[in-house]
Amino acid sequence: MNLKLGRTSADTTSFVLAREVDFAFTNHLFSPERAKMGWTVFGRRDLPPVRSQIVVAADSPIRDLRQLAGATVGFPGPEALVAYKASYAQLLQRDISVNVVFAGNQDAAFTQLFAGMVKAVGANSQLVENWKGREGAAFRVLWSSAPFNDLALMASPRVPSARVRAVARAFLGMHRDPEGKRVLDAATELISSPAPIRFIAADDRDYDSYRAFYATAPAELR
Repeated sequence: MNLKLGRTSADTTSFVLAREVDFAFTNHLFSPERAKMGWTVFGRRDLPPVRSQIVVAADSPIRDLRQLAGATVGFPGPEALVAYKASYAQLLQRDISVNVVFAGNQDAAFTQLFAGMVKAVGANSQLVENWKGREGAAFRVLWSSAPFNDLALMASPRVPSARVRAVARAFLGMHRDPEGKRVLDAATELISSPAPIRFIAADDRDYDSYRAFYATAPAELR
């Protein structure tokens, strides 16, 4: 098995859309059009649900979403459902027009915020907490969404079911395997995760909140 990573989450998703990979760790495949591709969920990280947020620096004079009208707002990238689509949808639904800037990833968006290049950032609450833990930065949350489960481990429909079960067993048992635990512990430390990372079983029902978002999302975000 080979690992294939893109420079951004959009690049990585392009591998899936081009059918260049058999497994993915993503939440980019739940739109009505992409659901037709037939990918299925078999696991996810054992972490609390995340929320889409719109955040500013703690010392920012901005205290209300309406104050963002006409401002430059940073987002990780156009594929980020939690950090971009859900947060930007909130601005659209409130008729708050902003200048959208894509930073490439969440850390780059936070860097732009604290450098004064953007006034606010659309964010994933888990990554907000991770950044605070690593950088000691303080945020003010202007808006927070309903919860979404973390990224899904997914399999292409072309992968035989026996192979999917074998890969699922490997992921779900990583925390009990010495080498797997070493990898998970290193990842936990690297991202300053508030809890040890491990994988648990999941299925498509765990991602109903994503489908609910798409059911009411502005057309440009579906």
